[in-house]
Amino acid sequence: MSVRRLAEDQFQPTGFAFNAENSAWAEKTIQKYPAGRQQSAVIPLLMRAQEQDGWVTRACIEKIADMLDMAYIRVLEVATFYTQFQLKPVGTKAHIQVCGTTPCMLRGSEALMDVCRHKIHHDPLTPNESGTLSWEEVECQGACVNAPMVIIFKDAYEDLTPERLEEIIDTFEAGKGDTIKPGPQIDRHLSAPIGGLTTLTEETRPDRSNLDKKEEAAPDAVQTPPSNAARAKTDAPETDPKLKTPATEPKAAEANVKASESENSGKTPK
Repeated sequence: MSVRRLAEDQFQPTGFAFNAENSAWAEKTIQKYPAGRQQSAVIPLLMRAQEQDGWVTRACIEKIADMLDMAYIRVLEVATFYTQFQLKPVGTKAHIQVCGTTPCMLRGSEALMDVCRHKIHHDPLTPNESGTLSWEEVECQGACVNAPMVIIFKDAYEDLTPERLEEIIDTFEAGKGDTIKPGPQIDRHLSAPIGGLTTLTEETRPDRSNLDKKEEAAPDAVQTPPSNAARAKTDAPETDPKLKTPATEPKAAEANVKASESENSGKTPK
């Protein structure tokens, strides 16, 4: 387990303040949370502070703690727990995070780290002489199928070779990092197979003949009323309407019985 500490005192600024734009953003972000739950904004505020100054300082931690009415130690715990927060000064033009997890390692991430050691500094998390570039090894960044890869600020650069990483570093050093398109650095679309599709290359149309054909009712078909559609067809006496006279009408029931018997025998009832 690594121990993450704040930068030494000689690197710490005397104070911290959000600029006007970020200050308005911070107040709006805090208001998203219910009363008494404003501490939930600690992570987005820390990240915004890092985006403004490049790293998280002691003064920044204390300022955000005051804004959220938190103890300093609570904000310090958050900042030191998550490795996304840089606790020491990093490169002002590019901080390169090289994935060193198994898929990237098998695909050559060690060679990418050698490039960083050669072009930036031998030690990770140590800026170059001009303070513009720095690098570190990190755990999986979720682009295993495009290994090896690096992340610079919020953008991922994938399918890298040592030569391509050198070009990217030089471009950022020249202040033209925005001219490099993030994502795969080879001829592939996102995470599609290298070299293009090998299956499903022909355009096909689904056979809808059985869906588009309208069924026509037979001309002699007898339409069953909806009210009788679920009723069973039977000639059982229990279903004969002539026998369904209520018990409160004995004379009518007797007449119905005689009518039913006469109908079955073919005689006219008396």
